[in-house]
Amino acid sequence: MSAERRSPLDRVRVADTALRLLNEVGLDGLTLRAIAKELDVKAPALYWHFKDKQALLDEMATQMYRRMVAGTALDPADTWRERLLKVNRGLRTALLGYRDGAKVFSGSRFTGTDHAPALEANLRLLTGAGLTLAQAVDAGRTATAYTIGFVTEEQGMRPGPGDGQARTDIADRARRLSEYPLAAAAGELLFDDYDRQFEEGLAVVIAGIGARYGLAR
Repeated sequence: MSAERRSPLDRVRVADTALRLLNEVGLDGLTLRAIAKELDVKAPALYWHFKDKQALLDEMATQMYRRMVAGTALDPADTWRERLLKVNRGLRTALLGYRDGAKVFSGSRFTGTDHAPALEANLRLLTGAGLTLAQAVDAGRTATAYTIGFVTEEQGMRPGPGDGQARTDIADRARRLSEYPLAAAAGELLFDDYDRQFEEGLAVVIAGIGARYGLAR
């Protein structure tokens, strides 16, 4: 039996194992039974730590966040635009590191307070730029929702971490839509170069926040 399997079972170990297994089987295949088998324990043993699968997903999302922010420091000299760019670029990178990472993260609740320092700093920066607290929350939530939604779609087309193979054959799509030239040509913009797509969309969101609330650069 491996040293890992001999070590005591706790929430962190279960979540770490689940995250590793996630890349192999995806969210649909990630069952408590499969995780228990990987840990060489009986499935009921996991219920001492998580009451259901959603509770486990909450811990997995928390672990993803901890890894995302580990060793990174916020620059107090950031403008509000720079901060939103950095935070959401980092979030996308983190989510893409796991198969179905965006689905795991979406709708989950953090199990600790690890996120509080960065959230506090971001809200202080946004309110310091002239936003009310409500506006700052709306701005941050909107940018985060864009990022999670974008990565959900991106991973739907390229399921695995580092998988550059899209599910859509752009040339075939163009042939099938040949009677609709604009729609046909749009395929190259919709289903290719996701880095460019993300950056453009994020720029639009941030520009919209600035315009909505009358913020300067």
